Amino acid sequence: MNQLNGFDFEDLQTGMSASSAKTITEADILLFAGASGDINAIHINEQFAQTTPFKGRIAHGMLTASLISATIAGRLPGPGTIYLGQNLRFKAPVRPGETVQAEVTVKELIHDKRRVVLSTVCTVGGKIVIEGDAIVMPTSSVDRVKACTDSAVSNG
Repeated sequence: MNQLNGFDFEDLQTGMSASSAKTITEADILLFAGASGDINAIHINEQFAQTTPFKGRIAHGMLTASLISATIAGRLPGPGTIYLGQNLRFKAPVRPGETVQAEVTVKELIHDKRRVVLSTVCTVGGKIVIEGDAIVMPTSSVDRVKACTDSAVSNG
């Protein structure tokens, strides 16, 4: 583990998983709209949203997907991890007040590049709302030791 309690590449094994959950609030949707500039009426205008196939407002898909990022950064591999890529398939809407469960699972370890492929999924009440895969670069104890050795040699 690294000094922030994140998993180093060397600690990871296929099949390891972690999850986190968050209830999507009205404030989350409005703050995300403001921060992202995505003011699509389907997210912020109930009257308009009632006229759509969803029959009401839904959360931004990327707001929901951001819970995957939070799980990667906070749990697995954890602090220090660099996000390199993500593919997402949006399967169902998330409505204000619903609790989203994000789960990431180590699918593959790419040893020569110290990269990790993760299976990513978000569910609401057991129903998949987003699924996909991510590739990340976790911290590495080998890299830390090499950095310390290089620093000692250059200062010595």
